Amino acid sequence: MQKLNVKIRRAIFWLFAGLIVLAGMVFAFKPRAIYVDLAAAEIGTLTVTVSEEGETEVRDVYELSSPIMGRVLRIDVEAGDPVVAAETVVARIEPTDPSFLDLRTEEEARAAVKAANAMLELAKAQLEEAKSEQEFAQAELERAIRLVDRKLISQHELDQAEKNYKTKSASVSTAIAGIRARESELAQAKARLVTPIEIQESTKECKCLSVYAPITGKILRVLHESEGVVKAGDLLVEIGNTADLEIVVDFLSVDAVQIQPGQRVVINEWGGPESIKGIVKKVEPFGYTKTSSLGIDEQRVDVIIDLVDPHEKWQPLGHGYQVDASVILWEQDNVLKLPITALFREGEEWAVFVVEGRKAKLRKIKIGQRNSFEAQIISGIKAGELVVLHPSNQIQDNVFVAKREL
Repeated sequence: MQKLNVKIRRAIFWLFAGLIVLAGMVFAFKPRAIYVDLAAAEIGTLTVTVSEEGETEVRDVYELSSPIMGRVLRIDVEAGDPVVAAETVVARIEPTDPSFLDLRTEEEARAAVKAANAMLELAKAQLEEAKSEQEFAQAELERAIRLVDRKLISQHELDQAEKNYKTKSASVSTAIAGIRARESELAQAKARLVTPIEIQESTKECKCLSVYAPITGKILRVLHESEGVVKAGDLLVEIGNTADLEIVVDFLSVDAVQIQPGQRVVINEWGGPESIKGIVKKVEPFGYTKTSSLGIDEQRVDVIIDLVDPHEKWQPLGHGYQVDASVILWEQDNVLKLPITALFREGEEWAVFVVEGRKAKLRKIKIGQRNSFEAQIISGIKAGELVVLHPSNQIQDNVFVAKREL
């Protein structure tokens, strides 16, 4: 009896040991669930956009240039100052000072003054000679008048005396005009000797040409702030109306072909608390090459955007400010959508891993529109079904999965 009890105890011991080993083997070879992130297919609004950085620009920028060559005085207006059309003086331009003379040129100028003085003296002497002849001709004429009254000379002789007087009188007028011409030549010769220092000492007031603002707006940039000599056509300031802004955005050409005038635009990252609404005005018909920050040449196309929100909303914006513009290419409500990170390619088709029970099931789907975050689901999945996000190589069809807890 005692030996029987020992055998029973040994059997029970080995039975329990076998059960423990069997349980360990079952636990060891049991498939373990892979922890994954999950998301549900949901119905909502899907918006497809293309976004790029752009800059604000005043619609009409007026570049005010110097109309003449001269010395522009220091421009007092500053960027941001308001101006009124045809009232605000933006710049004043005075004649330039003469240049300094070198020794040879100065001697030539002094010789010209002496020559002009001599010619003036000659003209004065010629005037005295002409006056003398005029007085003599006048006396001859008076004598001829007395003699013709007494029938002592003929009418022809009187006419000759009168003609001679008029000729001598004209000679006096010619001599006077000659003196004026010689005086002008002398003044011109003396002017060549005037130095810049004499000009500054003699000129008390600015005989300036005032340049007025062509429009009512604000000074955008002062291009020639300090006093200095300018040529005709040199730029002085830029003026524009900052209440009349547009946005210029350079899109990649592959994105620009999808943009059409009239499409809505959302302006973000401009510094204000709310986004600004805009509308595409024009897509430029030509592209250009622009090198990116990575050194890659890209074909870019400028897209012009008008702001449709009232000016009070974006009043802090000025000319040349940076903004982010998102052009809405497509938008629809009540769209079945999934995060784009759940999708992957299975051959030529799109697919996702749908969670059924505790297993991930490979399911092919058909998508429609998509943006950088979400995709429209045409078929293959229903609203509310859970899918695996960022599926790794460990996720296969029928593999056990569990939701990763944060």
